[in-house]
Amino acid sequence: MRQRILTLQKAYREGAAALETAGIIDAPLDAWLLLSYVTGVSRAVYYGNPDKVLDADEKEKYLKCIELRSRRIPLQHITGEQEFMGYSFQVNENVLIPRQDTETLVEEALKRLKPEMQILDLCTGSGCILISLLKKGLERGIKGCGGIGTDISEEALAVAARNAERLEVQAEFLQSDLFDRIEGRYDLIVSNPPYIPTRVIHGLQDEVRLHDPYIALDGGEDGLHFYREIVQGSVRHMKKGGFLLFEIGYDQGEAVTELMEHAGYKDILVKKDLACLDRVVIGMYNEK
Repeated sequence: MRQRILTLQKAYREGAAALETAGIIDAPLDAWLLLSYVTGVSRAVYYGNPDKVLDADEKEKYLKCIELRSRRIPLQHITGEQEFMGYSFQVNENVLIPRQDTETLVEEALKRLKPEMQILDLCTGSGCILISLLKKGLERGIKGCGGIGTDISEEALAVAARNAERLEVQAEFLQSDLFDRIEGRYDLIVSNPPYIPTRVIHGLQDEVRLHDPYIALDGGEDGLHFYREIVQGSVRHMKKGGFLLFEIGYDQGEAVTELMEHAGYKDILVKKDLACLDRVVIGMYNEK
């Protein structure tokens, strides 16, 4: 039987149509990203030669990718990568996929980063926050900084360690339930903890609800469990004049600010993301 020929243009159109039928948001974009992932073609190559024929392996792989995405498997789990702060991070089902919103946290931390500072990243996941801070810091001439990323998940820490290696960043990763195995004091403590109220998780998109690690989502009954634990524990591990920075949900700024105020933090700021939603809370530790 004659094999069906699939050109770049036909593959893209069929892929986009299949994803749209499956109800995938941004179906054309995802179809293109998967086509580029499989074939390695750029948009310039695509427009210059849309009738280029996919070979048998490319066709099989692309159709499989479209099938997986149609089943709401996250795009990043199919490609195994996600860009964050201009770097490519390895991701899989064991870590929360880095999101652009979290770049606000990194940018705010970078504003406060100085040479020789020590950073603690709690709930590190893929390591994207800590690794980006250390790498961007070096690129901006901020030398001598070091950091530890902790997570309760051994599988997540393995991903973080691979990302540090591939991005040539010196960082330590430690399995710990928040501060349980942490010693010493730090200049910066950063965290994107689980902050979604338990009752809300069932209503999230399938890509998140079914494929992001549940422990990276569930913030307890009111979504504030980990903020309480981290704020309380941070005072034993924060240098005077050090900074605590959190990513938060859009409606959690006031509550997290109050927690930090009661623990002795001052000059507390709530920063918005590109969508003008509250996204980061920052405070300086001023011992009571």
